[in-house]
Amino acid sequence: MRAWLRDEMKFWTLAAGLSFIWCCSTAQGVAAGALLTCALNGVNLWGEVEVVDSFPDFKVQIVDSFPDLKVQLVDSFPDACGQWKIVSSSGKIKIQYVDSFPDFTIQFVDSFPGLP
Repeated sequence: MRAWLRDEMKFWTLAAGLSFIWCCSTAQGVAAGALLTCALNGVNLWGEVEVVDSFPDFKVQIVDSFPDLKVQLVDSFPDACGQWKIVSSSGKIKIQYVDSFPDFTIQFVDSFPGLP
């Protein structure tokens, strides 16, 4: 095999591998992978949540089916995955509701919060 052809094959093999890594580390891929532990970017997804209009920690989209996280709204002790207590200020997590391009999707439930 000619040397230039062998070098070109190595280049394209490397390029294909890097494009696969980039493809699988996009926002949705990272979000889905991180939600396996009920945390995203090192932030646990339970506790006191403040809804804001700008500068959120996370952008979330409410869906009716196939959510990334099932959320149960509670009045006290939000200490399990998916349990949120909505507060007006000083929330541990700040979220913004969006219609497109969310960091993750949520579905509000009355029981069994957490990962689907």
